[in-house]
Formats: sequence, C-alpha cells, structure tokens
Amino acid sequence: MKGILQDLSLAELGALVEEAGEKKFRAGQLWRGLMQGKKISEITDLPKAFKAKLLERFEDEPVKIIETLTSSDGTEKYLFELADGNVIEGVFMRYKYGNTQCVSTQVGCRMNCAFCASGLNGLIRNLSAGEILAQILVANARHSGTLEKRAVTNVVLMGSGEPLDNYDRVVKFLRNVTAEGGIAISARNISLSTCGIVPKMYDLAEEGIPVNLTVSLHNADDAERARIMPVAKAYKLADILKACDYYFEKTGRRYIFEYSLIHGENADRAHAEKLISVLRGRPCHVNLIRLNEVKERALSGADEKEAYRFLGFLEKGGLSATLRRRTGADIGGACGQLRASRLKGE
Repeated sequence: MKGILQDLSLAELGALVEEAGEKKFRAGQLWRGLMQGKKISEITDLPKAFKAKLLERFEDEPVKIIETLTSSDGTEKYLFELADGNVIEGVFMRYKYGNTQCVSTQVGCRMNCAFCASGLNGLIRNLSAGEILAQILVANARHSGTLEKRAVTNVVLMGSGEPLDNYDRVVKFLRNVTAEGGIAISARNISLSTCGIVPKMYDLAEEGIPVNLTVSLHNADDAERARIMPVAKAYKLADILKACDYYFEKTGRRYIFEYSLIHGENADRAHAEKLISVLRGRPCHVNLIRLNEVKERALSGADEKEAYRFLGFLEKGGLSATLRRRTGADIGGACGQLRASRLKGE
C-alpha cells in the first residue's frame, strides 16, 4: 500500500515539495486541493510531472464512497472503501445548526461492547490520520462544500473503532482537521467519544485541543456496566470521573456522558437514581440515546415512553440531560451495521 498524502500537515507537505525540487508555493496548492476533497490527479494547478511523482508514492484516492443509504429523515450512511480494500462507514446527519459527520477511527474494534456492531469481527487495523480526515473531505465535497462554506460543520469520532485506542493517529487527525488554511473545523465543533480508556483521557487533556469529550457510560454501576462493556473491567467509574474532572480543569470544557437506553438493562427508575447520585453537581451533560438495535446482538432499545420517563427522572434529579433525536434507524444507523452486512454479503 502506498502512503496517504492526507496524513501530512501543511508544514510536512512543504518539506515534501522542497525534497521534490518544486517551488514552495506548490505546498499550498497541494494542501488546498487535498482539503477540497480532490484526488491528487484532480488538482489542476500542479504540474503534471510533479503529480506523476506523487502518484508513484501516494494513493490517489485513499478513501472513496462505494455505497450510500439515505434515511427518510435525510441522514446519509456511507460505506467507504480504503485503498487496501478494507471497508469502514460514516454517517452524515442534518440538524438545524448545521451538518454533523460521524467518522470511523479503526477498521473494526476490539472493545466488543454488547450493543455495538463495530466489534463483531474484532479489530482489523487502525486508520491513519489521513484516512480519518479523508472521510470528512469526501463527504464535504459530495455535498458541494468548500473550504469557505463547509457542508460538514461538526464532527463526531463515534463511528467504528475506539478513538483513544488509536491515540497518536487520532491526535494528528485533530491537529490537521483544525489547522488554518484547510477545512479548519473548530475543536469546539468536534466531539470525541470514548468508552473510557482512562490513561489516554489524561493524555488528551494535555494536548491543547479542546474537543468535546464524550464518554460512553450506559450504566452507573461498575458490575452491570462490565456486562455490556468489557473495558469496564479495567477502568472503574470512579477512575473515569477523575479523568473527566482533569479534562474539565485543563480545557474548561464540560464533559458529556452517552447513555444508550436498553430495555430491561438500564432504563428504569433505579438506574436513573443511581446515575443521578453519581453525576449530580458535576460539570457534565447526559445524552440519552434510544438504542439502534443490532440483530446480531440480543439487546433491544427502550421505547419512546420509557425513554422520556427516564429523561424526566434525570431532570427532576437536577441533571442536565437531553434525549437525542433518533436518526438513521431505517438505514442501520448504529455503528458498524452497514459494514457488518457488507462482510456477510447481505
């Protein structure tokens, strides 16, 4: 497999251009073309000989959309093919405040959460920083977005994979996606979702990239949480909360807890009261999710009445909480579902 040019920062492209004997301004032309979602071969203001040299070393199209499913609510789900033939997926969601893209950070996942399709086939490999970025660049171009007026305004690292299990590449992606002169998405418009890898949460707090930290919680009891999230056997809730407090101290950004409502598992009054007792008074927000069911997993989501009852308990208990608008349920909106179907030949 060739290299991924989208892995490189503008400064690194400058070094590459200098090494190739080209004029310095070519780095800016190359950077802008890539950030517009173009293939190397499509960047028309570069000399043909220079592009030929680049194509000997780098993939022309490291990420491409090979299938699109469109929901009745306008949500689009993409199946992306990578240059090595692996597939990942992403979701483009429309909101009043703008458009949010959910991106993958790994091919597969090794966390094996009981409600998620991403880990059905384990972890295949990490994505490079450029492969993560290219998902956004491709979707932005698909919706006629430019660098001046982006179609993708917000990003969530919540697709296939655990972002903090691919830490170095994800951090490099964050630096490139927020860099001036590129697609330049503000860190405040980026959310990183983790199942709670505590040491890396501390590391992220030190990076100086104030993204929104989101922790997949799903239960406020360690033993019950470990039944659906194996990572909870390694990192207890008390440790996660300490890491969240440190993140808030370093960034000033309140943290968010994702809580998927699973019927018969975590969606009754007792679980709401446990959550309130653990989180009351903290600078956090609880984002409730009605589970998008995965047929390979033996779990079902709470219905609308159950979900709103749980929300009411939290609000009366003094927690900041919302019930996320359900998007993409009719197109397999949950992480990993489209990829899993593809791998099974459905």
